[in-house]
Amino acid sequence: MPSAFQQSVIDEFRANAGQVGGPFAGSDLLLLTTTGARTGRPHTTPLGHVRDGERLLVVGSNLGAPHHPDWYHNLLAHPAVQVELGGQEFETIAVPAEGARREELFARVVAEAPGYAEYQAATDRVLPVVVLQLPDPQAPVREITSLADKLVEVHTWLRGQLAQVHAETEANFAARAAHRGPGAPPAPGLGLQIRQRCLAFCQALEFHHTSEDGHVLPVMEGYHPHLRPVFDRLREEHRSIAAVQSALAALLAGVAIAEPDRFRTELAAMIQKLTAHLDYEEAEILPLLADVPWPPVP
Repeated sequence: MPSAFQQSVIDEFRANAGQVGGPFAGSDLLLLTTTGARTGRPHTTPLGHVRDGERLLVVGSNLGAPHHPDWYHNLLAHPAVQVELGGQEFETIAVPAEGARREELFARVVAEAPGYAEYQAATDRVLPVVVLQLPDPQAPVREITSLADKLVEVHTWLRGQLAQVHAETEANFAARAAHRGPGAPPAPGLGLQIRQRCLAFCQALEFHHTSEDGHVLPVMEGYHPHLRPVFDRLREEHRSIAAVQSALAALLAGVAIAEPDRFRTELAAMIQKLTAHLDYEEAEILPLLADVPWPPVP
């Protein structure tokens, strides 16, 4: 729970489209809402940021304390976060930078906000630099008027995230295969970007299928009892996909992906199973949901 001071900053931020007075007057602030690593509850934190093109950079400085702030541990456990920036609100995946990229982005931050260099000098830990991607202003906005539209939106996001994880993973392995010169090729070293995106995908997929099993499918079965074999197949596919998802999640338990080759194998299995499942679900279910309004009518 935010301190009384933090809550006052949050309240003022929301009441004034991101403008805050007092010690933060003129500062570039955002509100970051993470999901508690232990509690699963939402936590909102006011943070300074530096804009870098279509990215926002936030630093886990914790005022130079010897340990990372709680919000950083939260986003490692739950990479999908909510950002409030001025009057804008959006979801994104929080990705800590690594290696040379972290050094480059930290230098970018310090050039605009030199106080972070003082925080780094005050502690032995490397201050995390977290990248928050802004929404693409050119992305088409698809009107959602039915539950069928909403289902397509969710499926499109799942397919997109899985395709991006696959592309990044294959690029990583290709770089290792292209190694030339003396010595053994470097280990794949699958990084935080792949880990964060894949973990966010796994958690979103689990929530989606749990919601379908607990709410959507039982209601639809009541209206369409003759389609019970379809609903039974979808539930069975959910269980089969969950097994692969659990294997992927186990490989993502640490900050680094410790078994890149196994991760690649499990990812291929997920792509095959989920693609076939989504195609089947859309063919069988979308026509039944076209006339169901979204958001639900009270």
